[in-house]
Amino acid sequence: MGFLDGLWRGRENEFDSGSAASNSIQLTKRHSQVSLDRQGAATGNLRVNLTWRMRTSDIMGSQRESLLRHPFKALKPPEVIGHSQSMVNVDLDLGCLYELQDGTRGVVQPLGGFLGDVNAPPYVKLSGDDRFGSASGETIYVNLDHKDAIKRLLLFAYIYDQTPAFDRTHAIVTLYPSNGPRIEIGLDERHPQARSCAVVMIENVKGEMFVRREVKFVYGFQGELDRLYGWGLQWGRGHKSKAER
Repeated sequence: MGFLDGLWRGRENEFDSGSAASNSIQLTKRHSQVSLDRQGAATGNLRVNLTWRMRTSDIMGSQRESLLRHPFKALKPPEVIGHSQSMVNVDLDLGCLYELQDGTRGVVQPLGGFLGDVNAPPYVKLSGDDRFGSASGETIYVNLDHKDAIKRLLLFAYIYDQTPAFDRTHAIVTLYPSNGPRIEIGLDERHPQARSCAVVMIENVKGEMFVRREVKFVYGFQGELDRLYGWGLQWGRGHKSKAER
C-alpha cells in the first residue's frame, strides 16, 4: 500500500463564485479554494464523487484527423473501435486520509476494506468500489454536522494494481454540498507514470471549512502521499479481497 500527502501552501485567493449555467464551481490553479461556510454549505452530508472515462481524443483522434482530410468519410458507417486491454483495464479508487481534532488519524479506502463511518468517527464513509468507471463512479460521504471534530481531510485517487493510465483517463472529482453549487476538480494534467493523485484538501481553519484544490500526482501509492502531507501513518502491502475486486 502507499499514499501521498501535500506540502502546506500559503492561503490563496478564495473563489466563491460559481457558474450560473452549470451551477458549479471549478477549482483551478488560479482559483484553488472555496469556503463551504460562506456558501452556506457547511452542514449535512457532503458527497464526494469520482468518475472517469477514457479520453475521447485517445480513441477517436486519428479518425478526426482523417475526417478533416477526407470530409466525405463522415457519410460512411462508423468503424467499430475496440479498446485495447491497457485502455479498459483501469481501476481508479477514491480514498480519504483523515485527521480529527483529537489527533486521531487514519484512512478510508476500498483497499483493505477501510470503509469508515458517517455517523461516528471519522465521520467519513466510502460507498462502494467502482472498478470500471461507471456513471455512478465512487462516492465518499462526509458528515459536516460534525465538522468541529474534523481537522483535515485529504481526498485522493489511485490506480489499483494496473498499468498507470492517468494520462489516458478523464477523471473528475465532484463535491456535492448540502446547499449551493457543486465543486469540480478535474485531473487533467498529463502524468503518464503517476499511480496516485492528491486531489483536494478539506480543512477546518478556526471553525471555517475550506475546500482547496491540490492535484498533486505521485509515482507511488498511499505511503508517498502520506510522506508528502506528513500524516505519519504506517503502511504495508495490501490487496483487495475477491469481494472487493
